[in-house]
Amino acid sequence: MRVATFNLLHGRSLADGSVPEKLLRDAVGRLDSDVLGLQEVDRGQDRSHGVDQTALAADALGAAYWRFVPALEGTPGPAASWTTATADDGAAVDGPAYGVGLVSRHPVRSWHVRRFGPAPVEMPLMVPGRRGLTRVPDEPRVAVTAVLDGPTGPITVVTAHLSFVPGWNIAQLRALTRWARQFPSPRLLIGDLNLPGPVPRLTTGWTQLARAATYPSWRPRVQFDHVLAEGVGESAVRDVQVLRLPVSDHCALVVDLDLSAGAPGR
Repeated sequence: MRVATFNLLHGRSLADGSVPEKLLRDAVGRLDSDVLGLQEVDRGQDRSHGVDQTALAADALGAAYWRFVPALEGTPGPAASWTTATADDGAAVDGPAYGVGLVSRHPVRSWHVRRFGPAPVEMPLMVPGRRGLTRVPDEPRVAVTAVLDGPTGPITVVTAHLSFVPGWNIAQLRALTRWARQFPSPRLLIGDLNLPGPVPRLTTGWTQLARAATYPSWRPRVQFDHVLAEGVGESAVRDVQVLRLPVSDHCALVVDLDLSAGAPGR
């Protein structure tokens, strides 16, 4: 099973700031993943030409199962332009939305959503298209889980985009992995966790299936994008790829797994 995680930056090209649908479709198609977690995803936004980007990704992969879950209704940016989303299926939102998506070629038995409030502080961050650091307020965060009929039986896959505020993201990660344990093992957590290198592994005790820098895309120096596992050992990993694609300031992280050899200790 090929698993990938990709922070889209709403499909934006860093070359010229455009958001062409074809560029995003080609980028996702290159992943050729069976399961894909997406973060910073648009649906119905003017800046991305009204495209449902999770649906586009599913079509590019030939995947029949997908779900977009909004963190925000409206457009990310000044607080007055958005409200916290409450719908667990983006199709229920009438208007622009922004959040995370999960796409699967494997049948999905059930979908589940976990929400987190924003941290009450701003952080200085690098923002594409701006020089230096910009103080950015945090946003509500959301995770979506699919219980799949995997190649060796049921498997749980969670994707999330956690807070960039130190400490706040640690608390979210701990809460998320505790919550995920109600669903069948083995379990995978894929996404932009906004935590570097080994920190997610040390925080959760889950296995880190890929260790590679993913950010920034033009010269990766830090790993914010992760594939973590519980009930899958490192022996299951057959290949790891970090792909710089024509959109986003993150590289995509792709991991090929042989789940028949994946139990810890094998």
